[in-house]
Order: sequence, then structure tokens, then C-alpha cells
Amino acid sequence: MNILILGSGGREHALAWAVMQNPKCDKLIVAPGNAGIAQIADCATLNIEDGGTVVNFAEANSIDFVIVGPEAPLAAGVADRLREAGILVFGPSAEAARLEASKSFTKEICDAAGAPTAGYGHFTDAEAAKAYVRDQGAPIVVKADGLAAGKGVIIAETVEDAEAAIDDMFGGAFGGAGAEVVIEEFMEGEEASFFVLCDGENVLPIGTAQDHKRVGEGDTGLNTGGMGAYSPAPVLTDEIAEKALDQIIRPTMAEMAKRGAPYQGVLYAGLMIKDGQPRLVEYNVRFGDPECQVLMMRLGAQAMDLMHAAAEGRLGEAQVNWADDHAMTVVLAAKGYPGAYEKGSVIGGLDALPETSFEMCFHAGTTEADGKITASGGRVLNATARGATLAEARDRAYAMVDAIDWPEGFCRRDIGWRALGRD
Repeated sequence: MNILILGSGGREHALAWAVMQNPKCDKLIVAPGNAGIAQIADCATLNIEDGGTVVNFAEANSIDFVIVGPEAPLAAGVADRLREAGILVFGPSAEAARLEASKSFTKEICDAAGAPTAGYGHFTDAEAAKAYVRDQGAPIVVKADGLAAGKGVIIAETVEDAEAAIDDMFGGAFGGAGAEVVIEEFMEGEEASFFVLCDGENVLPIGTAQDHKRVGEGDTGLNTGGMGAYSPAPVLTDEIAEKALDQIIRPTMAEMAKRGAPYQGVLYAGLMIKDGQPRLVEYNVRFGDPECQVLMMRLGAQAMDLMHAAAEGRLGEAQVNWADDHAMTVVLAAKGYPGAYEKGSVIGGLDALPETSFEMCFHAGTTEADGKITASGGRVLNATARGATLAEARDRAYAMVDAIDWPEGFCRRDIGWRALGRD
């Protein structure tokens, strides 16, 4: 098969790495890709949010299967255009992608499906939102309704903080994503990520993970796109996962099908778990980044077969073959992230890193210039490793971090602390 992956981040490098291991892959193109992806696949410059452009490129390059990485092309209807052109695609329709593109839509679906989630209010007016906050009290969660690259969520410890967040959002701090705001109760518990594949009818769990959103160690500081992750997440036991499937995910899928928008692709449920009960924090309609890196490290070549089965409606006959192992990824980010940061610094030591089924450094924000790899984003590299235990995976991942020569970068040194503390 000739395969096209859309995207340019660490998630897409991990997807490309897994796909390239599958003997069914004859040719792989990633658009636009990054410096790391360019070492294992062809990269193409392409406007991945323009469905017509993607269709034309796929047809010109005899593409058999398209895997959509990020959420923006899905929300823009790229998967719809590909399906209309008869090209097999892994990713939901624009209507189904509203599960991520609109937090108020997800709340409406949860209400209709009876799925447990946080109490909330939905507002298009700042004063009404502030009145709701004053009535509810703090801590409270303020969310931009639309897509905000994983950063449009403020956990406000005081009413004043919440009101400031409301002003920021309606004032344009998150662009159009903050034109509407959802305000939620603050849910206590431990958060984890649950990933399932869907083919419109069937649901197949493919793994659990736990992300580290805060920039600082001990989960302090500003929210980021994710500073590291590990899989599996011990807090998400088999029993709790089954509750999440029965009470949250399957009812959501049934409600979407009932509305004429059956869901096909990967569904990433962020869950808050307390006293053995899961509640939905939010849905994402694509693999998490950096959770995808640890899932692909553990799934390997079978990931492509599973995604292909979802796209063709064959999940009922598919199964996941897990090794009894663990994976961890540590994000190296540019100093200053998630605030202002410098671009263009040279990264050394990458050529000496291992590239095996147990250790890989996935690139996110990198560019190649004059034969050197330079930083071109906030989150730049993902040192990712597997091990028989999480401690072994951690040691391998941080050994890779220590071998990278990049003074302009930083990372958290406590990825996995919750799970490691359970040992």
C-alpha cells in the first residue's frame, strides 16, 4: 500500500515509525513532516487543511490509505473530502470531529447519552459567565469552546482567576476558539487517557496512558501540550476501563450514530478517576501527543493493521496483541515554552542515539538546515523507550535525554512519578 500521513509533530513521527515497520507499507509520504520523519519517509509540502488539495495530492501519488494525525484537518472536513473521492481514510468526519472541536457539543452529547461528566455552563457572554462563576465558587475550570491546540483550559483556583480567564478568552487570547466558553466544575481524582478505535459500529480499546500537562515538576506551572507520558496507566484498571466503555464511550458512539454522524477513527477519552469511577473530562478525535509515542512504541507494526481495519469497518474481527511491557516518553522543549521561546538553535548528539524497537527519539518541532537539526517549535523532541518495567523504560528514556546536546532545551525529570510511586 501507498500511505499518506498528514501532520508534522511527534505524534506523526511515531505513526510513521510504526507504519514503516509493517510489510504492507510499500511507500510512505508524510505531509508536511519534520526533520526526523524525513529520515524514514518522503515528506511533502501540502496544505493539510484543504481537502481538495489533499485529494488531488493523494490521487496524483496513487495513495491507497490516508492517516490524519492532527485535529485541525479533521475539523476542516478533510476526511469527508477523501471519502467522497473514494480514498480510504482513518479519521472522523467534520461532524463527528465536533467531539473535540466544540466542548459544548460534547457536553450536549454526554447529556443525551447519560455519560458521567462534570457539571457545566455554556456561555457566549462574559458577564453571564462571570455570574455563573460567582454562583459556583472556586476551584473551577474555564475552557475555550473550540480548538486551542490543547492549551485552552484554565484551572482557576479563585473566582478572580476564573474571571480573568473569562476576560482573556472573550478578549481573543485563544482566537476564535474562545468566542464561546464552557465553565465546568472542578473534578477531583486522577486523570488518565483511554484510547479506542471505532469503525462506526464497533469499539476496540487499544491502550491507556497518562500525560503530564503541566510544565513544571510535581505538576506545577502552566498547562502545555504535554511534557511526557507513559503507558499503561495503572490507575485505569481493566474494571474501570470496562466501566468507561459501558457508561461513556459506547453510549457516545450510539448517540453519534443516531444523529447520522457515526464515528470512525481513534477516540481519545480523557478520564477523571475517583473511587473507582470514571468521568469524562473531554474527548479528542485523534491520538494524543505525546501519548501516541508510547502507544506506537508498544503496538509497533500492528498499529497500521488496526487503523486499516477501523477505516474499512472490520474492527469486529480485529484484536490487539500487547506485549506485557511499559513505555515512557520524555518531551524536550525549548526554554521558555509554553511562553515565548527561541527558534533555530542547533541540536547535537542525535546521530548517536539508539534506533530500535525499544528506544526511539521522535522529532516534533525540528528542521534540517545545512545538514544540522535545529529547533523550530516549542516541544521539539520525544525521547521514548520500552522496558519490562516502567522504571526500566524511564531509565532508558532519560539516558537518551542525557545523550542529547541541546543547552537551549529542557525537560521534566519526574515523568511517571504517579505510577512509579505505586511500586
